[in-house]
Amino acid sequence: MGETVTGRVLRVLAAFTAERPELGLTELSRRANLPLTTAHRLVSELAEWGALERGTDGRYRIGLRLWEVGALAPRGLGLRESAMPFLEDLYEVTRQNVQLAVLDGTEVVYLERISGRGAVNVITRVGGRLPLHATGVGLVLLANADPELQEQVLAAPLKRYTAKTMCDPGEVRRALAEVRRTGVAVSDGQIELIALSIAAPVHGPRGDVVAALSVVVPAETSDARAYIPVVRAAARGISRTLGAPEPRHR
Repeated sequence: MGETVTGRVLRVLAAFTAERPELGLTELSRRANLPLTTAHRLVSELAEWGALERGTDGRYRIGLRLWEVGALAPRGLGLRESAMPFLEDLYEVTRQNVQLAVLDGTEVVYLERISGRGAVNVITRVGGRLPLHATGVGLVLLANADPELQEQVLAAPLKRYTAKTMCDPGEVRRALAEVRRTGVAVSDGQIELIALSIAAPVHGPRGDVVAALSVVVPAETSDARAYIPVVRAAARGISRTLGAPEPRHR
């Protein structure tokens, strides 16, 4: 059975990345692995609907109509709205990067990030993805995920970003056990050596972990222990707003 039209459309959309947010038709055709005539037809239809926009230079980018539809995703929409007051409060206290993320497959997807001019540089962006083993929010989500998913992640090659990235499955297992014991994750220099992430879980109405919250601060001048109470407080506040049951013990 040949590929469907839907499959080809998805390949066109998947050709756009954070590194390549704008593409010419020829490049789009090549990246989507489609004949130029097919790419032209699909791109024209997508642009007419609003999923793509064509700039004055003839290059295409993702359109507002697609963003509008994506913003309706219930897992992101309600969670982000509930979390925003607490994210803003945490930013006001720390003046550093504050992030909210969820689990998607074997990766972290960032739903929100608040950052100031003086905050340490981070590579995360709203809608961006990073691996579970190398991020504070990822360690929180992985520590509370199904054992099957944990084994799937640990069985796969663990990408190294810096000299501090945990790439040994045994080391990651120990880190996950520590997250479950303490209720927080500290990721020091795993994605960028200059960044230290402190993360805590956000619980949903059934008590399960539905998201993770983190603050990312300068690694060289910050003590993770100083941020743990405010990160925990923000995560608990979001959890209460979502209707999570009160924990049996602190």
